Amino acid sequence: MARKTSFYYSFLVLPRDQRQAIESVWDFCRAVDDAVDEPAETAQGAGGAADAVAAGRAAVEFWRAELGRCYDGSTPLTPQGQHLQPFIRQRDLPRQAFEDVIDGVAMDLDTHRYQTFGDLFEYCRRVASAVGMICIKIFGCRNERARDYALNLGVALQLTNILRDIPDDLARGRVYLPLEDLVAHGCSVADFETGVVSDPMRRLLAFECARARDFYQRAIDARPDEDRRRLVAAEIMRAVYFATLRRIERNGYDVFKGRVRLPRPMQAAVALRQWLWNV
Repeated sequence: MARKTSFYYSFLVLPRDQRQAIESVWDFCRAVDDAVDEPAETAQGAGGAADAVAAGRAAVEFWRAELGRCYDGSTPLTPQGQHLQPFIRQRDLPRQAFEDVIDGVAMDLDTHRYQTFGDLFEYCRRVASAVGMICIKIFGCRNERARDYALNLGVALQLTNILRDIPDDLARGRVYLPLEDLVAHGCSVADFETGVVSDPMRRLLAFECARARDFYQRAIDARPDEDRRRLVAAEIMRAVYFATLRRIERNGYDVFKGRVRLPRPMQAAVALRQWLWNV
């Protein structure tokens, strides 16, 4: 896993077998996500949006079939599938969670706007919380409340990603923040296109940051004490992403000046502090 990812220090603390399993899951899910995003980016320069959508659909179906090969015992066609397959058996990884991830990624082919938070929540559950459901199996969590932890943490992480990536998503024609929230705060999609954080937009982004904070707190409240050590990697991830959210807030919610990211030394410091607390 590349050092540039926000997950790097989270997974570094895992035992070797768990780290390999997590990395195989991450690589598989990353490949599925790229299957949609890369054709869309290519189409922007070529003017072939319809072709890109068709290519994206074909790629999603390929990865859906590849997942089937991973589970039915036949030979996967990709390195990602081949690396994942042994861990599916060893860790009894839930197939439905992978299906949810694929369904969530496929939503990006048709859905470029979300009317309500309920709609966006379902997207977050699929693309992020479902990965958490896989991770808690790899971590060996025993308490059922770990599922609530994974659900809420996944939503919190994805909301943080959405806030951080507003300019990048806008360049792809996507706005993930619920349109009902834009209307409630006197904003429009056109306001985002200016790249200027007006007072109404600042109030909107403050509202969305508060919502993300709420889901981080829900995850903390659901975290089972008996699985605290098993969740150390997830807790490091939570701490790193929460620090990113705070950075957005401290920057006055201006996500247009440049991608908001914690420097690697700061990520390492946050990870170490969280690791010491968990062990």
